Amino acid sequence: MRTSSVERITRETQIRGKLKIEGKGKYSISTGIRFLDHMLELFTKHGGFDLELQATGDLDVDQHHTVEDVGIVLGQLFAKALGDRKGINRAGYFVMPMDETLSVTAIDLGGRPALVYNDKVKTRLVGDLQSELVHDFFDGFAVHAGANVHVLVMYGRSNHHKLESIFKGFARAMKFACSTDARLKDQLPSTKGLLEGTAQ
Repeated sequence: MRTSSVERITRETQIRGKLKIEGKGKYSISTGIRFLDHMLELFTKHGGFDLELQATGDLDVDQHHTVEDVGIVLGQLFAKALGDRKGINRAGYFVMPMDETLSVTAIDLGGRPALVYNDKVKTRLVGDLQSELVHDFFDGFAVHAGANVHVLVMYGRSNHHKLESIFKGFARAMKFACSTDARLKDQLPSTKGLLEGTAQ
């Protein structure tokens, strides 16, 4: 079983997380931002992961530190659980409908961080979450997971549905990228013979 735990303590946030990649969609999540909790619960359920994540942050100042740092910790959890990444499929994508909304998410766990993100959200708040910070969440994840992350909402009306579609698609893309191919179990998924920025 590929598992990990991370504790990240700064002057702005205190975050503790545990991840099991081969999970059953079980979660215990509390960030102080209920809509972010909801998105992470969706992510866990649709990815079939088990995730415990408890975050306390300076929400009296702003949500930025908490949202970004939660993305950082989630990226660290996956990087640690994946280890040397031998045998993984490495890349995955998913096209996710959510009623009138459609989004595309593509992931490459090749060790090189990059983010391209366009959610087409048009309101400052979705639920209690500052919507512009979802970009920072994914940026933190991409850097610390060592991943290319491409997210694009193709179309949609509801801003809630746009973010929900993104997190569900993110989960399913990650589920495949993290999955293993028995034929390649002792091989790195790269012709270079290494993955940049990963545990060797």
